[in-house]
Amino acid sequence: MIKYFSIVVFCFIALAQVNGQRRYFDERYITTQHYITPVLINPGANGITGEKQLVFKYRNKWASFPGSPKTVMVNYDGPIANRVSFGALLMQDNNGALQTTKGQLSLAYTIDSPTNKLGFGLSGEYIQHKVSGSDLDNPLLDISDQTLLDRLDGSQFFDVTFGVYGIYEQKIKYGLSFPSLISSNLDESYDPTIDAGGFNYIFNVGYVIDFEEEDIILEPSIVVKQLMFVPSHVDVNLKAQFLDKRLTGGLTYAIGADERLGFLIGAKVNTLNLYYSYNVSRHEFQQYNNGSHEISIGIKFNDNKSVEKVEI
Repeated sequence: MIKYFSIVVFCFIALAQVNGQRRYFDERYITTQHYITPVLINPGANGITGEKQLVFKYRNKWASFPGSPKTVMVNYDGPIANRVSFGALLMQDNNGALQTTKGQLSLAYTIDSPTNKLGFGLSGEYIQHKVSGSDLDNPLLDISDQTLLDRLDGSQFFDVTFGVYGIYEQKIKYGLSFPSLISSNLDESYDPTIDAGGFNYIFNVGYVIDFEEEDIILEPSIVVKQLMFVPSHVDVNLKAQFLDKRLTGGLTYAIGADERLGFLIGAKVNTLNLYYSYNVSRHEFQQYNNGSHEISIGIKFNDNKSVEKVEI
């Protein structure tokens, strides 16, 4: 199984050198809660906990500013066979007149040892960028512009992402993914003069510190992101869990890009995990909006398809 999986990965990497097409931006920059749900940025984390998980997510960036980006996302991942996991994601992002829709399917293979659990994942992704018809009455838009007319039907892309995610001795969490390793344009709207530049990757590492007597678990982590048409940046995170993981708190500071500072609060309520995060930027544009809000609801299921206790 591993032999054939390696051959498939090698073929994808080889194809990426001759089939590279670049799109507008990579959607993985949108969420700030990736240190809570790593499968959103790395297909290798698919089913890594051995549990089935369904996550609903909503994000409002630059709240109160007209046409501010708003994102709705639904993600499922979990095991389907011994060592094999399946994932599916649907997302829609509205940023002014630009509407981005994404559908993603992924598979992961997990190698488990007494000290280390390592997942290898591949995802196939369909992305459409288009001009939203609801915003065509915006006085700032020139509806006679040919470029705008060409975008009414949208630009479609097919991407392939490869990722590796591991947990060592239940203390060290690490991962490396290559978003859009293959990015192929599915229509004739691609402009070959546009260059996304560079090699895209996401690297993360974190360490779990368990203070058993105080019933506190701390997890500092960093995430380094080099993404398509997104400024390179590093997220420095600290997650804290209390009362047998029933309460969660978090802090994030992004170095580069938005240079944002954020906090997260979360609670486990019966079969649900609820998270809310708020971010503000150090850039001057922050004075024109009320910051960014992100809400997610996570549910986990056991093999009998009944809901069990959530351990995100």
